[in-house]
Amino acid sequence: MAADWGYARASMLLDPNVAYLNSGSAGPLPRSVYERLSGLRQRLAEEPVDCLLRQAPALVAAARERLADFIGGEPTQLALMTNVTSAVNLVASGLMLDTPGEILLTDHEYAPMRWCWQRAAQRQGLTLRILRLPSRPSDPQEILEAALAALGPRTRVFFFSHVLSTTGVVMPAKHLCDAARARGVLTVVDGAHGPAFVDLNLADIGCNFYAGSGHKWLLAPICTAFLYLDLETTDRLEPLQVSWGYRTQDDDLSAIECDGFGRTPLLRRLEVAGTHDICPWLALPEAIDFQGSFGHAAVRARMRELAAYLRDQVTECCGLVSATPEHPDLSGGMVAFEVPTWVDAAGLRRQLWERYRIEVSVIDGTEVPLLRVSTHFFNTRAEAERLAEALGTELTRSKLRGGNSGDQPS
Repeated sequence: MAADWGYARASMLLDPNVAYLNSGSAGPLPRSVYERLSGLRQRLAEEPVDCLLRQAPALVAAARERLADFIGGEPTQLALMTNVTSAVNLVASGLMLDTPGEILLTDHEYAPMRWCWQRAAQRQGLTLRILRLPSRPSDPQEILEAALAALGPRTRVFFFSHVLSTTGVVMPAKHLCDAARARGVLTVVDGAHGPAFVDLNLADIGCNFYAGSGHKWLLAPICTAFLYLDLETTDRLEPLQVSWGYRTQDDDLSAIECDGFGRTPLLRRLEVAGTHDICPWLALPEAIDFQGSFGHAAVRARMRELAAYLRDQVTECCGLVSATPEHPDLSGGMVAFEVPTWVDAAGLRRQLWERYRIEVSVIDGTEVPLLRVSTHFFNTRAEAERLAEALGTELTRSKLRGGNSGDQPS
């Protein structure tokens, strides 16, 4: 039975005046997830000690198990985090690497992650090297071949995004991790866009560390993230913070017995970071089950269908060049367009919001600025057409202003 996308959209908390095309930055909440989160926070406000001390352990353990099942891994290898930035920083700061050597990153990594690894390299006496990815690859093999040429005997860590935040390109994560492992290189994957964007199976990918977000495509609350760790390298990782989960060197960090929260001694050491709001974690099962009610594969297919339609509309109406390949193994629910050199990209985004209430993202730091558009199941073809029409109008205005020395008011 086909999913009822009209009903699905009505189940979301959406501003009816906004065309929300930016789940790649943060996804809006389904009503059921918001209600679950609100109920948990009310209980936390009413009786914080009862909530944190007596109710939370079983709820956290259940959330961990549900998330592990969804992402294709073992709960005992899954540490709950507040965001991908904190998860990657934990690895970059807590992992001791052999020196001399290098840390390899692609040229499409999120700027704070680049800074994070730059600091780690400086502290440990390593160098940072950038892998230039192929522009508009026609198939995953092009990306793999570029990585194979870059991985060398000095490479200690290979850090890459599962889905590039710049263009929405889906990287061949399993093949990249296999290649790195064969050369003795650790892999750390930025999976900020992974959960719900791709059919994620971490056990199959075979990375050493994978940091993923819940607040983007999974439509879970802000402050839901995770760090997935393989069992071969986790004992080399030191926590960023010493809190109640920390133990002495005498503790057996390889023990697999779990506490009431579903944490092994190692997970407890990495996960416990003082008092904080755990309610977003506890709403994860509701977010997973919400999209599951329409079928996760059907949701991804819907995202892809809308992205293809939007690509066609923008290309035909505005003549913008897409920076995202059409190959089904390289793309999904995000498509990026090159912003012409004569257009102020930040100003374009501002005008799309202020004049048309269209929410998109602009990416800087690439060869040319990119307008990145995200399509989730709750979006519509009408919203794609609305964006294309608005872009056509604004690009024409920008061209006219450029032809008049740029001094005409917007």
